[in-house]
Amino acid sequence: MNQPIPYGRQNITEEDIEVVIETLKSDYLTQGPKIAEFEESFAAYVDSRYAVAVSNGTAALHLCAMSLNIQSGDKVITTPITFAASANCIRYCGGEVVFADINPETYLLDIDKVRDLLESAPKGTYKGLIPVDFAGRAVNLEEFRNLAEEYNLWIIEDSCHAPGGYFVDSNGNKQLCGNGQFADLAIFSFHPVKHIACGEGGMITTNDKKLYEKLLKLRTHGITKSEEIFENSIEFAGGASGNSTFPNWYMEMQELGYNYRLTDFQAALGTSQLKRADEGLEKRRMLAARYDQAFADKKFAKGQSGVIEGHAYHLYVLEVDDRLGLYNYLRENKIFAQIHYIPCHLMPYYRELGWREGDLAQSEEYYRNCISLPMYPTLEKNEQDFVIDHINNFYEVD
Repeated sequence: MNQPIPYGRQNITEEDIEVVIETLKSDYLTQGPKIAEFEESFAAYVDSRYAVAVSNGTAALHLCAMSLNIQSGDKVITTPITFAASANCIRYCGGEVVFADINPETYLLDIDKVRDLLESAPKGTYKGLIPVDFAGRAVNLEEFRNLAEEYNLWIIEDSCHAPGGYFVDSNGNKQLCGNGQFADLAIFSFHPVKHIACGEGGMITTNDKKLYEKLLKLRTHGITKSEEIFENSIEFAGGASGNSTFPNWYMEMQELGYNYRLTDFQAALGTSQLKRADEGLEKRRMLAARYDQAFADKKFAKGQSGVIEGHAYHLYVLEVDDRLGLYNYLRENKIFAQIHYIPCHLMPYYRELGWREGDLAQSEEYYRNCISLPMYPTLEKNEQDFVIDHINNFYEVD
């Protein structure tokens, strides 16, 4: 194999390139019509009422935390098996992150561990939950919503790994990740290794109109041009006395926000990529099925056997013996597998806040053995066979 095989990569087509060039030649490079087009298309794709495009997934998380008025000392529960941004967004607002362990079978936030935390403290101690659709497997948010209602908690669903993913609810209905039926807010990322690539970019979805309107302000310095919510008078704004229309130039900064906007050419790329999202998702599931078949009876590896309904397969994770040895062997053969993730609670920053090894046994055990294999729609059969053969060769099995 001459070319390296990464764990994930973008797929940019001629159509993608053409729509970006067309947008670059247009009157708008930012804050133009391509933003709304992308938002509307993405909201329809995940079946939510509203979508807000932002500069990246971390910005999306930060704005969600701000829109929910996280205050200093507010406690929020999330998983340690995630990218640090899932937790950091609470710290940005002065809140306190409390990690709960994962379910070793799903790798997702363990609802029983979350309940234990809630039951061990007076009601009102915790403000919210941030479950993560890790690797593309959808969290059962119906169960988490029932728990959240019991303890008056909000939910931010981190769906960066799972556009197009879903779980099946108690009535047998498919609930798409980010559809807002059970979470107050959901976020997505458009980093190059994700399902939809914009270079950088993110999206927030919600069914709550008030949160939607607040997010629109927060992503643009806290500024609004919506007359319906202006606080100053028309006369102050420079309009004519007795006139009911504000001058076209007028705007108000109503709270402290950020410049977390997406550009029009990124939005154009995202809309183009979205058209192929289902096709890419189907290919990911086919690749997962081949990996499942290849490693189902191998003693050196443990995976989530059987293609899981609703799984979006951003990652294909194995737990293996001698993970370091395998990782290095694969790299020597130009197979760039990756590790997802070092548990957040054991990062030096969170250790400084009191977290220690042994606090979350299942997450720490998972980390000792996990490895993410190449998984992206343009991975060819011969390339996947090359990966499988080298893993088998390392363990000296047929």
